[in-house]
Amino acid sequence: MATVRQSRKSFLFTLTAAIVAVMGVGRFLSPRIGRKKALLTVSAAEVPHEGALVYREARVALFRDGGEEIYALSLICTHLGCTVTVTTAGIVCPCHGSVYDRRGGLLKGPATRSLLRYRVERQGENLVVFA
Repeated sequence: MATVRQSRKSFLFTLTAAIVAVMGVGRFLSPRIGRKKALLTVSAAEVPHEGALVYREARVALFRDGGEEIYALSLICTHLGCTVTVTTAGIVCPCHGSVYDRRGGLLKGPATRSLLRYRVERQGENLVVFA
């Protein structure tokens, strides 16, 4: 019968490599629950009634409907990623003509999906928009 000779050094190296590989794969396969990224923080009083507060650099717009609900939409067109323009009638992509309603719903293509909606949390007098 043949015996396999393995040194303690090679065994420890193999064991360490296996542990590192499992941890590395686990990091990429684990869900990102609880990992919030704050895009911006604004005062709730700044959001106009029946209007929008647009942050072009962050590509985010905050809207207030007739009541007190405040919601945030991405200003990235779902067609090819252009920055959309907020108007009184709705939201329009200047690049290819996609049209969205004020809630981010798609009205006219070439885009095929609605705008991304971000989560808004009220923290005291401020609103925090999370990606």
